Amino acid sequence: MAATNTGTVAVSARGLTKHFGEVHAVDDLDLDIADGEFFSMLGPSGSGKTTVLRLLAGFERPTKGRILLGETDVTDLPPYRRDVNTVFQDYAIFPHMDVVTNVEYGLRVKKVERKERRRRADEALAAVRLEGYAARRPHQLSGGQRQRVALARALVNRPQVLLLDEPLGALDLKLRREMQLELKQIQREVGITFVFVTHDQEEALTMSDRIAVFNDGRIEQVAAPAELYEAPASSFVAGFVGTSNLLTGETARVVLGRSGMFSIRPEKIHLSGANEAAGLRARATGVIEAVVYLGSVNHYVVRLDEGGTLTVLRQNLHGTSDQQVGTEGEKVTLAWSDEHLIDLTPTASGPHQEET
Repeated sequence: MAATNTGTVAVSARGLTKHFGEVHAVDDLDLDIADGEFFSMLGPSGSGKTTVLRLLAGFERPTKGRILLGETDVTDLPPYRRDVNTVFQDYAIFPHMDVVTNVEYGLRVKKVERKERRRRADEALAAVRLEGYAARRPHQLSGGQRQRVALARALVNRPQVLLLDEPLGALDLKLRREMQLELKQIQREVGITFVFVTHDQEEALTMSDRIAVFNDGRIEQVAAPAELYEAPASSFVAGFVGTSNLLTGETARVVLGRSGMFSIRPEKIHLSGANEAAGLRARATGVIEAVVYLGSVNHYVVRLDEGGTLTVLRQNLHGTSDQQVGTEGEKVTLAWSDEHLIDLTPTASGPHQEET
C-alpha cells in the first residue's frame, strides 16, 4: 500500500505546553500532521522535539493543551490506549527471542490468535525486507537489521501513527544513509503516518515530506525540505538547516548597499580569481583564510575586504587536495545571483530578492 496524503489530519496539537519546573520544554505549540505523511521534527538538543514526541505517545502528560489522533482527543489517555507505536534509538528488542517472536510480541500481549499472529508477523517482516530472518536471534543481525526488526514489531500492530525517536542514531554513517532511503521507501509502501525526531539536518531533508524546525520549545518554521532550505523563515532556520552565511550590519550595507540581515548559501557563491567573475556581477573581494578539505568538496573561508567572512562550498573537480589547501592567502572575488540572496531582516514579510 503506497502512502498518500489524503488531506485528512492524523495528528493535531493545540496550545500544547509542557513545563518541567521552571523549564518550558514546549511552549504553546500548534501542529497538524497529515494522514500518510512522513513528518520530521528537527532541532538541537533541548529544543522540545523529543518532549513533543513523548507527549504524542502518552509517556508525558501536557501541562496544558490538547492532542488529537484523527478526531479522537487522546490528551488524557495512557499510551496503550492510543493508536500509536514508538520506535526508539536503542531498538529495545528482546535478545533471548528470535526475530519472529520479537515481532509477534505486541500481538501476543493483545491475545491475537497464534495463526493470525504469525501471518501478520510474516507480513511485517516482508515490509521491512527481512524475509528469511525469522529464526535468527538479535546477536546474529547487523545494526541495520536490528533496527528493521524494531520497525517490524511496531508496524505489526498497524498503528494509525508511528513515532520514531532518532531510530538511526546508533548506526554508522554509511549504514545510516542507506537506512534513510530504506525507511522512506518502507513508509511509502505501508502507508502509515510517520513522525520522526532527529537533530540531523541531512536526515530530515532526505526523508521528509515536511519538517518542523524546533527552537526553545517553539516551532520556527514548518515546510517541505526544499522550501525550508531555499527560503528559511528566520536566521535560526537558515543557520541550523545546512550551512548558511549571514550578512548583517556594516558588512551588509557595504556589500549589498542596504542595511538588514541577509543569507546566502555557500554553494550559491562563485569563487574565482580576483580578475574573474564567471559572468556574474562581483559582490565582494577578499582573501582565502582557510580551506577545509571534505573529499568531494572543499569549504573555503574567505575574509572579506569589507569585513567579516563568508564560507564558499566548491566541488573538487580539478586539482589535488594539497593544491586546494595551498590556496590559503590568495586574493579572490565572490559573486552570486540576485535570486539566491534571502532577506531575513526581522521586519521583512519573507524572503526578498536583491535589487539589481
